[in-house]
Amino acid sequence: MFFERTLSASKVLDPMKFVRPIAIAALLVGAFFYFTTYRSGTFRTVNSPPEKIEVTQAASNEALDADEQNNKVVAFDFFNGLVPQEGQGSGFIIDHDGHVLTNYHVIADARQVEVTLHNRKKYRATVVGTDRSHDLAIIQIKAPDLTAMTLGDSRNLQVGQKVYAIGNPFGLAGTLTSGLVSSIRSVQEPDGVTIDEAIQTDAAINPGNSGGPLLNSHGEVIGINTMIASNPGVSQSAGIGFAIPINTAKAVLNDLLTLGRVRRPALGVLTLPISADIADELGLASDYGLLIVRVTPGGAAERAGLRGGSERAYLGNTPIMIGGDLIVAVDGQEVQDQQQLSRIMNNHRAGDSVKVTIYRGKRKMEVDVTLGEAREQV
Repeated sequence: MFFERTLSASKVLDPMKFVRPIAIAALLVGAFFYFTTYRSGTFRTVNSPPEKIEVTQAASNEALDADEQNNKVVAFDFFNGLVPQEGQGSGFIIDHDGHVLTNYHVIADARQVEVTLHNRKKYRATVVGTDRSHDLAIIQIKAPDLTAMTLGDSRNLQVGQKVYAIGNPFGLAGTLTSGLVSSIRSVQEPDGVTIDEAIQTDAAINPGNSGGPLLNSHGEVIGINTMIASNPGVSQSAGIGFAIPINTAKAVLNDLLTLGRVRRPALGVLTLPISADIADELGLASDYGLLIVRVTPGGAAERAGLRGGSERAYLGNTPIMIGGDLIVAVDGQEVQDQQQLSRIMNNHRAGDSVKVTIYRGKRKMEVDVTLGEAREQV
């Protein structure tokens, strides 16, 4: 009887009492999703990306052409401090002996460097050479069947020229992005290192891209991706990235490979930038250039016969020596200040010969100078 009464009572219960709570809950969940997720755009459809912009693993593939197969991207895992901390960067193979070019700051102070190739095989790497002043480093791995990148020419790059950046942003291996050359300018890295004629690009560069190649449309390396512009406290790219020009790297590769360091080139002179006012006051033959105040004894300039000042004068309250040679060009490139001279020097190494155009009095001359090492610089 009890069972029958219970069953009978259950038959007269309103079934909507059970359905209403479920329907209300579903409605609330749907409203929450609409206003907080769908409507805000967190989930949305996007157009298919252009063919030239893609995330790709730089591995051998029949669908890739010869240039694309050269895009060997590597990652560096290294340890710093007392507590191991993993970090990543990028780089690219430059010869069949396994030498990899990357940024100095990627491997600086690393206790261990490990390279992961496109086939996911990992190799212990040794540091061959470093150049902190150019933020460059070369490491080496022992691996079979390596394909080297083709190093291009970074001279005469044009604003608007298409470029491609390859690297491991945020650990996403083998990422390829495209963009344009936005500008060529000097920039300073956070540690104070100045990159002359850095390639500015809007190709997406993020943490992890450092050391990776910047390519032209022929697949040739024209730069080494090194840093990004970002808002304070924000680590991702603001759409402005910078790369070291490949010609700067090529100028020091031989030293890095053979000596492990760079023999920094120098003329061995102390100079004074000349303005039109100073030129007029001193009666110089040119209203621009670098007046040689003093040459380093035994340095490159003195060995080539360049002359420093011989007469004491004052620039304001500062004593200087005047009467020396006036440098107006090096290898046909106009020189107006020490920064321009430094840019030219960055494309050379100690032992190179350059043609220095000077005025000695009113006489214009060209002098061949074999560059010395930077320690000779006054």
